[in-house]
Amino acid sequence: MRRALEVASQSGDDVPVGAVVFSPDLVELASAVNRREADADPTAHAEILAMRQAAQVYGDGWRLEGCTLVVTLELCTMCAGAAVLARVGSIVFGAWEPKTGAVGSLWDVVRDQRLNHRPEVYPGVLADESAAMLRDYMNGRRHGA
Repeated sequence: MRRALEVASQSGDDVPVGAVVFSPDLVELASAVNRREADADPTAHAEILAMRQAAQVYGDGWRLEGCTLVVTLELCTMCAGAAVLARVGSIVFGAWEPKTGAVGSLWDVVRDQRLNHRPEVYPGVLADESAAMLRDYMNGRRHGA
């Protein structure tokens, strides 16, 4: 999670979310920050970008079986669905997102028994640090900083 926080700190003008994908033997495959504003792309969430990059280098096509996705913020529905479809082995996230979270807050996409894959979930890892980064960003935007 410390690596994901480091990545998130490089987000520029976008919401500071960092995502890192690790191989089953804990080698970093990819990392990304949110780029929705920079790319004018509503799908350019850190998780999606990191999973795309990881799939290119992991060598199992689009599957990320056994890999771990580490994210500073609870995944939204789109990202949680993508993690399930990519067969990510586990998800580690920091801050909870009660408004859009899809890994236990608002919905629980990744544990839905109707789906054919359910990653292990490790929530709230360094949640205070992750939440503080997001809070500082939001406070700066409200105050015109």
